[in-house]
Amino acid sequence: MAILTAGIDPGNANHYLWCTPETVRWGSLPVPDTPPILVIDSGDTVTFDTVSQEGLMEDQGRDPVAYFGRFGVRPAEVLPDAVALAESDLRRTQPPPGPHIVLGPVRVRGAEPGDWLRVDFLDLTPRVPYGIISSRHGRGALPDILPRETDGSVAAVFSRFCALDDATGYAQYRFGGGRAPIVVRPFLGLCGVTPSGAEPLSTIPPGRFGGNIDLREIVTGSALFLPIQVEGAGFYLGDPHFAQGNGEIALTALEGSLRVTARLTVQKSLPGHDGGAPFAETGEHWILLGLHENLDMAMRDCARRSVDFLAAQTGMTPSEAYLYLSAAADFSITQVVDIVKGVHCAIRKRDFAV
Repeated sequence: MAILTAGIDPGNANHYLWCTPETVRWGSLPVPDTPPILVIDSGDTVTFDTVSQEGLMEDQGRDPVAYFGRFGVRPAEVLPDAVALAESDLRRTQPPPGPHIVLGPVRVRGAEPGDWLRVDFLDLTPRVPYGIISSRHGRGALPDILPRETDGSVAAVFSRFCALDDATGYAQYRFGGGRAPIVVRPFLGLCGVTPSGAEPLSTIPPGRFGGNIDLREIVTGSALFLPIQVEGAGFYLGDPHFAQGNGEIALTALEGSLRVTARLTVQKSLPGHDGGAPFAETGEHWILLGLHENLDMAMRDCARRSVDFLAAQTGMTPSEAYLYLSAAADFSITQVVDIVKGVHCAIRKRDFAV
């Protein structure tokens, strides 16, 4: 698989951005007065060359050439922009100690608080043929018992390198007894609009602004709707993923850098939504999100939003929508590792085709 080097043949979008010390933040989200790195019109397309934080983290040595070299990756197969970030003076925000490299913000002309930013994902392509899955920092769904060292003690860091097979569309997960395939299904773990508060927020917890929602359904061909908080929207993205299971229980997905092309469009209203959480749409489903530090409350939030949406969309009463969702919709745990937990509901659009 070819290495997609920043600035080389980025396609035919209206605009192009890539990661430099001047275009990214590390560990925190933009604030309303953060200068935009790009100003566009509603409906413009942008290609973003994103960089994964894997190989740049301090506990990995902050040297992506050396880090990935342990797994047989040649220096020429390491992204030059990742190397440049590692060699720069860029440091993670302390506090908050978020791990993600955030590209942005992008200002969209005409975007106002109360509007929605529609992000249509036109293409998401791996930039390198390898990725990393990790559990570290004492986080995940089972931090008191996993991962473990060979002596039985809890490990500080446990990672697995996975090579991508471009011919099959799988990544190979190798383990002591053999190998298991992982379907490569790229998406952005972190994608949002600038929050309204003056204090920079950590990249870890998601919110009504989007951010680190880790919704695996926002693949190529899908759309994400973000409730705009500040003038110009202040769109940003990061935390690129090659694949993820719902729940993301060990802490990370299969992490790796992506080339992302998206269309950014201001939408003045979104019937059936109160602006309290992002919303997604695929070719097959409407997807409602619930977010809360308590998983039960995240489920309740998602259920309420799903009922309200379906009632507004179809003319069902809330009670009728409640029963329908119980019989026909799929509620899934989006992630449980980002402080604010997520639940999402997938409603089949074909059930309501006219």
